[in-house]
Amino acid sequence: MSSMPHPYDSPEPAARCQVAVAPEVPTAVVSQREFPMYEMSTLMDGTFSYLVEALAEVGIHPIGPAFALHHRAPVSTADLEVGFPIDAPLTETLSLPSGYEVTGSVLPAGRVGWVSHLGGYGGLAEKWGAFTEGIGESEEQMTYPFWEFYVTPPAPDVNPATLRTDLFSLLEPREG
Repeated sequence: MSSMPHPYDSPEPAARCQVAVAPEVPTAVVSQREFPMYEMSTLMDGTFSYLVEALAEVGIHPIGPAFALHHRAPVSTADLEVGFPIDAPLTETLSLPSGYEVTGSVLPAGRVGWVSHLGGYGGLAEKWGAFTEGIGESEEQMTYPFWEFYVTPPAPDVNPATLRTDLFSLLEPREG
């Protein structure tokens, strides 16, 4: 594994697992507990379709791609936050036309492992498996939360083979 100063600004995808130190970043999110996995596209569409405009109305702007942050491994349900990193902390609750409520949160600061997935979302589970294995082989220990940045915005006319999704996991701190 190689080290990089700031993983969120990388213009190039990470072909191999990288370790970096990530800063804390304010976020605007829809938080859900025990959310059914089969409804995930509804949650993401209902959040990402309206959130940028809702933030603009209060003078806040995204500074990076949409993401989903998981507080535990999803099984049939997930405990997660979906939203955007933003340029200033969100201190009020916003209501979206989809019925979701948006609150301020953060991407945590600390050591992270990360890698990029190039291709359709159907290949993400396999990429997470390989990523988890790579972290273990490097004698690092993953911890929660973990998150995905949807670097290439999904759109009806986007070729799935060109989609870039960056996978991140917080790592156990190291002494020294």
